[in-house]
Amino acid sequence: MGRFLAFFEVAKHTPQIPEPTGMILSTVGADGRPSSRVVLLKSADEEGLVFYTNLESRKGREALAHPVALLFWWYPLEAQVRFEGPAQRVTDEEADAYFASRPRGSQLGAWASAQSRPLASREELEARLAELTERFEGMPVPRPPHWSGLRVRPLAVEFWKNRTNRLHERHLYTREKPGAPWSFTLLNP
Repeated sequence: MGRFLAFFEVAKHTPQIPEPTGMILSTVGADGRPSSRVVLLKSADEEGLVFYTNLESRKGREALAHPVALLFWWYPLEAQVRFEGPAQRVTDEEADAYFASRPRGSQLGAWASAQSRPLASREELEARLAELTERFEGMPVPRPPHWSGLRVRPLAVEFWKNRTNRLHERHLYTREKPGAPWSFTLLNP
């Protein structure tokens, strides 16, 4: 993870990258259908990469049921980093601390949205938000029980760097289980 964290620091300080924390999360459903969407990295360390979501959403359910893939694509650096591994819930303490740091509107939105489920109208969502705004007026908004963070604990990390003549650099690190030592493989482009 040290190599990724160093690379991530470069991305965060590259002005041409407007959202360096944006990563593509790919999950797979019970029917084998893949699904990808952009989520934001909220923390990363030797334990893994963390993002937050409604656990009852499609991405939440699928990420907890099957290993996931994450992809960072930083075009100005002509580089990408790809992760594969299982996702696990963060501790309630971690989720509570992060939730408390969010803007109040985002906290209320986490309660109002039945993420990924059909919505009859925008007015229905806005009415739920108004009801929750009144319900929590003058008090801190608690973290909903269905909202938490997921930590992806990588079993594979691939660093890809663009090179001329399509002779790209590809470095693959793998391990048998989280916490195990990493093995390195140089891949053909």
